[in-house]
Amino acid sequence: MPPEARLPEARLPEARLPEARLPEARLPEARLIDLTRLLSRAGRVLTGIDRVELAYLDHLLTLPMPGFALVRTPLGYLLLGRVGMFAIAKGMHANHWGQRRFFARLLRRVDPPALMARAVARRTAMARCLRGGLGRLLRRRLPQRFQYLNIGHSNLTDRTLSAIRALPGAEIRIMIHDTIPLDWPDLQREGTVPVFAAKLRRAGAFADVIVCPSAAAGADIARHLAQWGRVPRILPAHLGVVPVPPDPAALPPGLDLSAPYFVTLGTIEPRKNHALLLDAWAHLGPAPPRLFICGTRGWRNEGVFARLDAHPPGITELPGLSDAAVAALIAGATAFLFPSLAEGFGLPPVEAAALGTPVLCGDLAIWREVLGEVPVYLDLNDSYRWSKAVTELLADASATPRRPRPAPTWEAHFKIALSDP
Repeated sequence: MPPEARLPEARLPEARLPEARLPEARLPEARLIDLTRLLSRAGRVLTGIDRVELAYLDHLLTLPMPGFALVRTPLGYLLLGRVGMFAIAKGMHANHWGQRRFFARLLRRVDPPALMARAVARRTAMARCLRGGLGRLLRRRLPQRFQYLNIGHSNLTDRTLSAIRALPGAEIRIMIHDTIPLDWPDLQREGTVPVFAAKLRRAGAFADVIVCPSAAAGADIARHLAQWGRVPRILPAHLGVVPVPPDPAALPPGLDLSAPYFVTLGTIEPRKNHALLLDAWAHLGPAPPRLFICGTRGWRNEGVFARLDAHPPGITELPGLSDAAVAALIAGATAFLFPSLAEGFGLPPVEAAALGTPVLCGDLAIWREVLGEVPVYLDLNDSYRWSKAVTELLADASATPRRPRPAPTWEAHFKIALSDP
C-alpha cells in the first residue's frame, strides 16, 4: 500500500479561483490544444505523457472542426492555426526542425532542438501576444464556443487558466495522468511535489472536465481534490496504444539475442522498482539469464546506480533506444518485467501484451483494469518469487503460445475524452 500522502501547501490567490462552470450543452465550434510541453520536449526521447499529447495533436488535425494550438513562451503566447499545428506535428514525428541558422553554422554552434522548435512555432504562428493579452487574443481569433485541452500538465498557470475561464463560451478540459507525486512523495525529484499539488488544485478549481487514463487514476484524483473542495466531472478513458512495428535492424550492432532474455523498460528511478529485479537476478546464481534494462538513469536512485555500475551478471543497460528497437527487443523476449510500484496507466506492459510477450508485474488495480488476467501478478516485495517466476518461464518458454492482446484504441479514447459536455 502507498504511504500516507503528505500534501504540501500550494497557496493560490483566492480571487483567481472563480467557480468553473459548464457552458451550454452544445458542441464546441473549435478546439484549442496547449502544446507548451510538447515543444519543450523537442529533440528528446518522448515520455508517455509526450506521446499522449502528440496523439491528441495528430487527432485534432484529422477533424473537420477548426483547430488551434497555444504555446507559452518567455515573452507571452503564440497562437497557431492548422499550418502551425502541422509543422509541429511533422517536426515531432521526424525529430527534425530544419537547418541551423547561418550564424550558428558559422560559429559551429548547434541550436538546441527545443529552441529550433519554438522558432518554427513563431514562424508559423497566426497571432501572438504579451503575457497579459491572452484573453483579448483568444476573443479576437477563436469562435465564442471553444474547448481548451491541456494534456501535458504544462502551462497550468493562474494567468493562462484565468484568461480562458473569463471567456463565456470556453470549456476547459485538463488531463491528469495520475496522482503519484502525492501518493509517493518520498520517491519524487526534489521540489516536484508542491509544484504538482499546485497544478492539481488549479485543475480542480478551473476545469470543467478532468480527463484521466483509467478509473483507478480517476478515483485517486477525486480523493485528493475532495480534500481541497471542488471535484469537477471526471472522465476516465483508457489511452490508445499503437504498437510500433519491431525493427531488429535498429538494435545496437553486435547485440546477441540468440539465448533467452528478459526486458524491462522505464526511467531508472525508485518508483519503477529496478532494485527488486536486481535482487531477483542475484537469487539466480552466477550465470543468470540476460536482463536488458531499457531506459535512462533518473533520480534518487544512487544505490541502484552503484549496483549497476558493478556490472552484476546477466544485466545490461540499453538507454536511448528508438521505439522500433525497443519493440524488437520486447517482441523477442521470454517475458517483459514491470515491477513498478504505481502507475496511472502504464504504456509499456500494454504494448508488450499487444506484441504477444508474456508480462510479469505487480498486482496493481490499474493492471487488473487494463490487462485483466493477461499478466502474471507477483508480490512487489518478494524478489525470490520473481526469480522463481523467471526460472519457470525459461523452462516453459517454448511451450507457451504467444497471443497478442488487442490494445486499447485512440478512437475509443477520443470518443470519451472529447465527448459532449
